Amino acid sequence: MKPIAFLLAATALTTLGACTTTSGAPSGDDDAAALHARILTLDTHLDTPLHFARPGWSFADRHDLATDLAQLDIPRMQDGALDGGFFVTYTDQGPLTAEGYAAALAHARARSDLIDATLAKHADAIGTALTAADARRLNQQGRLIAFKSIENSYPLGEDLSLLAEFHSKGVRMAGPVHSKNNQFADSSTDTPRWNGLSPLGKAWVAEMNRLGMVIDASHASDAAFDQLLALSKYPIILSHSSLRSANDHPRNLDEDRLRALAAKNGAMCVSTIFLSEMNMTPERAELFALYETIGTLSPAEQADLTRRWRALDAREQMWDANFEKFIAMALRAIEVAGPDHICFGADWDGGGGLVGIEDIAAQPKITARLKAAGYSDADIEKMWSGNVLRILEAQGRGAAR
Repeated sequence: MKPIAFLLAATALTTLGACTTTSGAPSGDDDAAALHARILTLDTHLDTPLHFARPGWSFADRHDLATDLAQLDIPRMQDGALDGGFFVTYTDQGPLTAEGYAAALAHARARSDLIDATLAKHADAIGTALTAADARRLNQQGRLIAFKSIENSYPLGEDLSLLAEFHSKGVRMAGPVHSKNNQFADSSTDTPRWNGLSPLGKAWVAEMNRLGMVIDASHASDAAFDQLLALSKYPIILSHSSLRSANDHPRNLDEDRLRALAAKNGAMCVSTIFLSEMNMTPERAELFALYETIGTLSPAEQADLTRRWRALDAREQMWDANFEKFIAMALRAIEVAGPDHICFGADWDGGGGLVGIEDIAAQPKITARLKAAGYSDADIEKMWSGNVLRILEAQGRGAAR
């Protein structure tokens, strides 16, 4: 989940249909749909655990965007749009005090435990993965895949031994910072304090490498990104970032840094966020504040929030961006970095989604456009999962040594 300044509305509902030629022969869209169903697909940043705490809401039920804000659930994953991904423990940035750290740690532990409990409840459909081999095994078994990650390492306070605790809880990816500077690093959307990483942040990198956890540079400032890339012994990732050439926003990555990331065997998972400036009206901000606490709302209050949200969507758009702009950005990112260094992290349930790509049901459209652009099936599978699994394997080999 994101704070108000970093959420994105999911808007109109799109229905994806099969497409055939008049002759009855399979069309390009049919070929792409078959490819998408066949390959392993992962998304590196799923904020759906926000919904796990909602009274009356079940991850095992199919939810409709017209009546529910959730963009992802087990039935929609099983439809073939998404085989798995990284379920996020997100903590909003608070004060850098003992009290602030304690509250954040309690929140992060509870959210991590909630993810575990939810996955255990639905273990017949989805399994926990710790390694790339686990992901492939679960996929072969016909089960969905759940990795765990941390967005914002603020809950660690100044005690890096807590990384080992979360590693033992199954976390395999973490980012140092979110929308405000913290004890580890400067945020891309705050005034520099450390000019990159703090001394503690540099120690954080070493501990992440020691444990074999993937470093996530999304939200980090340019200087922090440069230092993460230079200091890490293993490839790093951006789990949900857009390209700055598509929209000149500090949250996005510039093309020279994308090339540098590729040169170090890392990958950027292209997102649907910050492809335009944000139209955050007072009414939208009020609704986002309620969304952030949706786990405390009664079913009736949740329904009212969804009704108000959709009514606002009908009156105004928060972003001047859509599926076409996302695809143009993604294709440019592939051109810059190459298919070995691009992946997907739309930021579902944490702000992701645009007109034409409102929930995971739209993901086969991405595969269709990649195929139409001339990318091979092997390259498309790399971008959907192979690059992420390669980076995971590199961390694991390093930790084993």
